[in-house]
Amino acid sequence: MGSKIQNPEMPIAKTPQMSERDFITDQLSTEKYLCQSYVTAATEASHQSLSETITQVAHETLDCQRNLYEVMFRKGFYSYDTAEAQSIQQSYQQFSGYKNQFPYQ
Repeated sequence: MGSKIQNPEMPIAKTPQMSERDFITDQLSTEKYLCQSYVTAATEASHQSLSETITQVAHETLDCQRNLYEVMFRKGFYSYDTAEAQSIQQSYQQFSGYKNQFPYQ
């Protein structure tokens, strides 16, 4: 089993007001929603140029989402577990087998 990777959590005052963590979490949730919406819009756009523009905005939104995650990780609001090489290899083999089920390769 892997070990947990986490920065020390930034202290947060317990008050009725929104904390920095609350604001960043809200921003991250909004970015996730926007990413999903932009992907849907790009795939359903009726014009190639419009689809490309929306795709570019989606990429910028993904970058923003990643930056927010990194801020939250640095502040200790997120953690993750490391994975053993064997576990990674097993997952890779499992999901590599799935691609054979797709009609277009």
